Amino acid sequence: MMYGSMYRECEVVLRVEERAELVADDLLVKRCVEGDRQSFRLLYRRHQQRVRQILYQLCDLTMLDDLTQEVFLRAWKGLPKFRQSSQFSTWLYRIAWNVASERRQTLAQDRSRLHAIAQSVATQHDDPDIMQLHYRDLVRKGLSCLSEEHRAVLVLHDLEELPQKEVAEILEIPVGTVKSRLFHARSGMRKFLEESGVQI
Repeated sequence: MMYGSMYRECEVVLRVEERAELVADDLLVKRCVEGDRQSFRLLYRRHQQRVRQILYQLCDLTMLDDLTQEVFLRAWKGLPKFRQSSQFSTWLYRIAWNVASERRQTLAQDRSRLHAIAQSVATQHDDPDIMQLHYRDLVRKGLSCLSEEHRAVLVLHDLEELPQKEVAEILEIPVGTVKSRLFHARSGMRKFLEESGVQI
């Protein structure tokens, strides 16, 4: 009898969590502002992986956990001022961009601006996994050679596949500027890869 009761309670919890996953961001935000921490946990669970990916591409750091926590801490504190004229995700990614920018500025003060230039692609490797890792490393090095502005649009649009309009909202720049920076960023990345021996 006791096990049957526990089983039913677990089923109820699972059904509640399944329904919660269907709740829209704006409703969760409203509940958060009213003090519901559980709704914020749902927002965290829903968006934390994307935030980590953006931070990793922009910062190329091993401190992802700390930076991700910083993004969501700022989001929690800033929710009362959040205007729902834009999507919660757009607002959150803008916070991630700000955290990444501040981190990069701090690192720039502590180290030289020299960037490693990738070696020519080693043609003797036949293992596809090795080659995939090699290309991924080349892309990261190529990103590090771009300016912060060009790197941001390339990461958000080409790697994270956000539409140009949303990228513009996150970076608080016109869509035309996004297009211009994207053109120059792609050109810079193409030049880097060609110099590294990759045929485009």
